Amino acid sequence: MNKSIFLTTCRKFWSKQKISFGKYEIVEPANVSPILAVPQHIKTPNYISGKATNDILEYPEIKNETQIACMRDSCKLAANLLEKIGNFVQVGMTTDEIDYYAHNLIINNNAYPSPLNYKSFPKSICTSVNNVACHGIPDDRPLKSGDIINIDITVYYNGYHGDCSKTFMVGEVDDFGRALVKATETCLNEATLVCKAGLQFRELGKVISRKAKQLGYTVVPCFIGHGIGSYFHGPPDIYHFENNYPGRMEPGMTFTIEPVLSQGTKEIVILDDGWTAVTLDTARTAQFEHTVLITDSGADILTLPG
Repeated sequence: MNKSIFLTTCRKFWSKQKISFGKYEIVEPANVSPILAVPQHIKTPNYISGKATNDILEYPEIKNETQIACMRDSCKLAANLLEKIGNFVQVGMTTDEIDYYAHNLIINNNAYPSPLNYKSFPKSICTSVNNVACHGIPDDRPLKSGDIINIDITVYYNGYHGDCSKTFMVGEVDDFGRALVKATETCLNEATLVCKAGLQFRELGKVISRKAKQLGYTVVPCFIGHGIGSYFHGPPDIYHFENNYPGRMEPGMTFTIEPVLSQGTKEIVILDDGWTAVTLDTARTAQFEHTVLITDSGADILTLPG
């Protein structure tokens, strides 16, 4: 959808609404700067060179001790860098500046920013502000007081991807926005708590969707969690709504849980950049994400900072 159609559609829909989603600015597409360079010594994923990848697996991978150790390292790095990026965010800063900061943090830690050039994505992180539900491309729009911004970071480190995201509040965020952010984090936390060997993957969708409904929000179903390892995306698929996806968790599996909650309806539109997903009713969304490891005794959240 091009910019003019997007704005017209949103404004028409917004004018008909009888409820308020709070005080915030509806985000419009802005200018995207050129792709940043990565030093040649940084190890890159297979999809960068066009080589065959392991992204398409038939079944969820059961990782051995060496693979798990690599996942712990990549996920810990991602989590620690996300904390630094969150502390860097401030009113008046552009998401492009945040991306530049994140890009340099990642490569200075001898890691590759996994989103960069993944299926032609042009930036090193995703920055989704207010009504942008997911896969927002960093650009030259300055952040405003009252914005909420999801920052999604994945690093490729020592041959493995570590993936996490968090929604940050910029300046003075209204009560509606604060409640949305808190509810989304609550849904993620409740899902991670039930993870254990033998649990059906579908149970996560039940936990998340029921808690979201209880708190007064809608799960945006288009975005799912996924298996992760030396590959960026693979089985299992983790749906955040009630579903019938087959399979059970087993020790050694690693996957992401990353619900997106909306103040309004579940409908989204993908803009003509092929990535940016915005809510049709211009409601705000929030997202939180962890990578988890299933163990013999339960589950470890690999993307906790520290």
